[in-house]
Amino acid sequence: MDKEAFNKIWKMIGLRYKSHPWHGIDIGDEAPHKVTSFIEVIPSDTVKYEVDKTTGYLKIDRPQKFSNIVPALYGFIPQTICKDQVAAYCMEQTGRKDIIGDDDPLDICVLTEREVTHGNIIVHAIPIGGFRMLDNGEADDKIIAVLKSDEVYGHWNDISDLPKTILNRLQHYFLTYKQLPGEKPKCEIATVYGRDEAHEVIRRSQKDYNESYGNLEEVLSLTMLEAFHFAQRQQDILKSLK
Repeated sequence: MDKEAFNKIWKMIGLRYKSHPWHGIDIGDEAPHKVTSFIEVIPSDTVKYEVDKTTGYLKIDRPQKFSNIVPALYGFIPQTICKDQVAAYCMEQTGRKDIIGDDDPLDICVLTEREVTHGNIIVHAIPIGGFRMLDNGEADDKIIAVLKSDEVYGHWNDISDLPKTILNRLQHYFLTYKQLPGEKPKCEIATVYGRDEAHEVIRRSQKDYNESYGNLEEVLSLTMLEAFHFAQRQQDILKSLK
């Protein structure tokens, strides 16, 4: 299929159908320095929403446990996934073995001084660092970012610029949001890292995605073309019978 036909098909799809938040929204040409982010949960939500991987719709994952409310806009970076590349980097940086990726899109927290009243939105975010989080032996990195052009947080360039209280609040949420009283902790933050490492984690999650879904658009386009040609042949057969 030539490039012109390929682009035309995807333009028509975009006009007719809503894009899948994980696969259909572009990460952005400036990644990893600036990334498109899909927000699932906001600080006022009392339940945790997440995108259903099959349908692309938001679903309720679970109620937020006790007083744990996410302290920032929370979602994921489209066209990323945490698999072999991310897991290998986690093992390289921690010196641990037998870590695997969690098979989910790369999570992101986006800080802003503005009140955002609902999720299921797209924002442009500037990564400034992250948490190298481990969840039952799985790499589950959390990228920390600021909303592009935010009047208060927008001048922060690295996680070291964050006030300690904000950093502590974010860490506390992720260390306790799955834990019931008396339970053994399920999650740990092995490292708090800065902007450069965050960029590398994003790059690796893009590589993981390309290895898993890199030909997705082409496969869908070819499938549509085959369906079109099949329909055309059926019409020709019907015409010949008249």
